[in-house]
Amino acid sequence: MRPYYAYEHLVTFADTNLVGNVYFARHLAWQGECRERFLAEHAPEILAQLGDDLALVTLACSCDYFGELYAFDRVSIRMTLSGLEQNRVTMGFAYYRVNIDPAQLVARGSQTIACMLRTERGLTPVAVPGGLRRALERYSDQLVGGGVQ
Repeated sequence: MRPYYAYEHLVTFADTNLVGNVYFARHLAWQGECRERFLAEHAPEILAQLGDDLALVTLACSCDYFGELYAFDRVSIRMTLSGLEQNRVTMGFAYYRVNIDPAQLVARGSQTIACMLRTERGLTPVAVPGGLRRALERYSDQLVGGGVQ
């Protein structure tokens, strides 16, 4: 089984639209929340660098929807490492409704970020910091020769 980092969210009325289902953009917000919780739990030194000169710039994000979520559903957002090369990290996200058995896949998404340094001349690409690389590699099944290719 592929390892993943999971963040569980209880859907509230604030997440829903007038129709009563979860507004599509909330899924993208949950990607960001999952990513930030991952950093806080597994790479806290990166948070300190973000306050200094490191920037994690979102280059792309997407989400495909397979089912609807409603208020008081519990959703598990499961993040995996899909790719890591040079200064870019691609994460995959699977959204499961977990208040039913078996859990139901309701959406799948991805997000690509670039690691950049803030300099006097603007943002400059920088290699993925070692602490972030090590934390992310635990959540990949693509380990080849001790690292993600």
